[in-house]
Amino acid sequence: MTRVFISRDMASVALGADDVARAFAEAGCEVVRTGSRGLFSIEPLVEVETDEGRIGYGWDQLGVRTSEVDYAALLRTLKKRPVDYFRQFHADTAMFGARAATRCGLDFFGAERVLFASDMPFDPTPGLYMRETIKVIESLDLSQADKDRIYFGNAERLLHLGAWT
Repeated sequence: MTRVFISRDMASVALGADDVARAFAEAGCEVVRTGSRGLFSIEPLVEVETDEGRIGYGWDQLGVRTSEVDYAALLRTLKKRPVDYFRQFHADTAMFGARAATRCGLDFFGAERVLFASDMPFDPTPGLYMRETIKVIESLDLSQADKDRIYFGNAERLLHLGAWT
């Protein structure tokens, strides 16, 4: 069965994402509704899961869908695909205990670019989200080296502290 990922954020819904999701479901596809994909009008509205991973064509089509600005010239100056620049960012584990979202972030950024609790102490109940996040990280099939990167190593490296610098 083909699995498609379709955003349900407000921008995508306004562009017809619910109708697109319904059509894919009626065609027999497994539809996974995502939370923030499509937030920008040039992000993919739909991604299709393949053996190579999820394919969404939004950033590769930069400039194709806009009439007021020609981004095609900008796209030609890039040395990599736009999505590969996003992979250079660092992400946080602040998913409020959401295992699938944490796994998705790790799959996209890699354990070497994910930080634990960089948003602390912004919990409604002190330590609640941190405890839930620890449970999630411990439930994932991660090596001890990757857990160490996430829990403290990446922060030490970025801040030029400790043994990871």
